[in-house]
Amino acid sequence: MAAEGAKTTKEEKKILFGLDTFGDIPVDKDGKKFTHAAAIRQVVEEAILADKLGVDSIGVGEHHREDFSISSPETVLAGIATRTKNIKLATAVTVLSSDDPVRVFERFATLDALSNGRAQVILGRGSFTESFPLFGYDLRDYNELFEEKVELFHKLLDEKPVTWEGETRAALKDADVFPKTESGRLDVAIGVGGSPESVIRAARYGFQIVFAIIGGAPERFAPYVELYRHAAEDLGTPVLPIGVHSPGFIAETDEEAMEMAWSNFKTLWDAVGKSRGWPPYSYDQFKYEVAEGSLYVGSPETVAQKIVKTIKTLGAERFDMVYGGGNVPADVRLKMVELYGKEVIPRVRELLKES
Repeated sequence: MAAEGAKTTKEEKKILFGLDTFGDIPVDKDGKKFTHAAAIRQVVEEAILADKLGVDSIGVGEHHREDFSISSPETVLAGIATRTKNIKLATAVTVLSSDDPVRVFERFATLDALSNGRAQVILGRGSFTESFPLFGYDLRDYNELFEEKVELFHKLLDEKPVTWEGETRAALKDADVFPKTESGRLDVAIGVGGSPESVIRAARYGFQIVFAIIGGAPERFAPYVELYRHAAEDLGTPVLPIGVHSPGFIAETDEEAMEMAWSNFKTLWDAVGKSRGWPPYSYDQFKYEVAEGSLYVGSPETVAQKIVKTIKTLGAERFDMVYGGGNVPADVRLKMVELYGKEVIPRVRELLKES
């Protein structure tokens, strides 16, 4: 049963709310950074709390760099599975291009078994590219790798012997893959950053779509939502609910949230930007993203109001907030999970019901 903070009726449950993390490295009360191992255990504790509060899903990302602790999402999710009861266990995202579709299927079918059917694979091409050289892939094959591997993964979802041939991995002939899921099919979505080709691909394979809106006004994604729906209708595939994935920071007051979010988002942006040639993150840029863009920063009321606006603008039926970006104190991260489950989600539902 969902805890009191996020309790809903079946009719109100249409909109789903999740929390996403990349396993950023938190700090303790003295400002000392956690080890990678301790950061992973912290994510597990946050997921347990989210489950108790009735949050619909927890998504963990895949990264292969010092800033983040999670490089094997399904392993972390398996640990969470044994400590939770209801929460959906998702990735944010699984970088299929630098992985093997057969192994991805096997790992998530195993997670699905451990969690009694709560696993969800969210596939992506990967906005971070560290995994490609790490696992021996050429970035020049970026598009071909994903296209072929999605095709194979889609075939594997039927849970029948597969015959397949491509250029990016060894061919398969009547290959059967185990374990099978109890439901007969894994829950799969594709994470999209704003490419029309990716939107159409999701529609073509009949996958749910989650838009990663991490900068700029959310309404600029409205044409992609329409593209997805029209493409699905034209291709004869289901028109499925769409989701939104965006970063946020919740505290008791707007002032507290702004102060803490600014320092942590700047730390994260500048660290990543060193390898990407980005200019230093400015306070004006931060203020714009909070006011008009895709940062959900503030008190529970402020964050709830902005989530409602995005849901109504895009017709979204799922909102996942990326929390804890940067070196946020561990106790502050837990408080953020608590505020999201106890105050933000119920308030969003209330506002949507009123509108």
